[in-house]
Amino acid sequence: MLRIHFTANDLAGVRMAARPDVLWETILSFHRLRDRRGSVVYGEWRSEARTRLNGETRLLAALVPSRGYFPDFLTPAEGLQGLDDGLEAVRATPLARLRRELALLGAARPGGRTVPHSLRALAEGGAEPFSRLLGALRSYHRAAIEPYWPHIRARVEAERALRGRALLDGGADELLASLPPMLRWRAPVLEADYPVDRDLHLDGRGLLLQPSYFCRGAPVVLRDPTLPPVLVYPTTHCEAPTVHEPGGSSLAKLVGNTRSAVLHAIGDGGTTSELARRAGVSLASASQHAGVLREAGLVATLRHGNAVLHTLTPLGAALLGGAQGVAGVAGPARAPRERLYARNGPVTS
Repeated sequence: MLRIHFTANDLAGVRMAARPDVLWETILSFHRLRDRRGSVVYGEWRSEARTRLNGETRLLAALVPSRGYFPDFLTPAEGLQGLDDGLEAVRATPLARLRRELALLGAARPGGRTVPHSLRALAEGGAEPFSRLLGALRSYHRAAIEPYWPHIRARVEAERALRGRALLDGGADELLASLPPMLRWRAPVLEADYPVDRDLHLDGRGLLLQPSYFCRGAPVVLRDPTLPPVLVYPTTHCEAPTVHEPGGSSLAKLVGNTRSAVLHAIGDGGTTSELARRAGVSLASASQHAGVLREAGLVATLRHGNAVLHTLTPLGAALLGGAQGVAGVAGPARAPRERLYARNGPVTS
């Protein structure tokens, strides 16, 4: 079990990531690529990614085992700013830290297996091994992440909107209590299902909550307790036992497939651009359908600067909840690639 210990200052410093982290998604997706389970969710993606990769993943496989520890330097905070910034931060890893984390990785190899030559070369600090690593990360990202980024981004944005509503309703306590079931808020400790017994003391540094499309089963934290604390956890869609298809619902028959998808996409709120990404429609189409739903009293719209935020009215929430046969407001519409979620074992860093 993982126990994250909060102080009053830590509660004040809880924050949601503004967007998906490109390096966390890259590294965690590499776990999914080698996992035979969860084929209903990731099977199509897995087949397409493997075709693009042509099997060139040996260096990444040496750095990122299928289970257990992988080095913290692979997921720097700069990954939130994009791939180029993230890779530059990886390149800037101090040699002492690089060697320390690679030594931990070597010690964790099962059965005392020999450390691959690629890792020994990396630990020597030469420019060429690092260039190979950055090239491998960039190539893998291009094949496995980049084509699916709009869907990944939409999922993380939907999660952010959901948790943002909890934060507005009840502060940090409500936000932490609203997290997926593998995370349990028992103030002042956040407990999580975890493969090892560990205590993480935030000591006034706060906590960054980072939803991840490719995180499954258990959350992930950095191994080094001195690094800025981040908790990577599965987006809500990964916890649902079933996924509802708006196009086949009674709501779609009433208002039309696209308008139903936009209504689902609004969920706990979103800008017009976010609705377009979540529903898989153009910006103009999302704006038009949101306007029709607003005129029908199902959606409320608030303009803030150049942004327009759409939220469900009580009538819209009731209509959406009734159409899906569940209590409360349903989550955003799914993209065509998403299917039923099946759990697998945890991944830890």
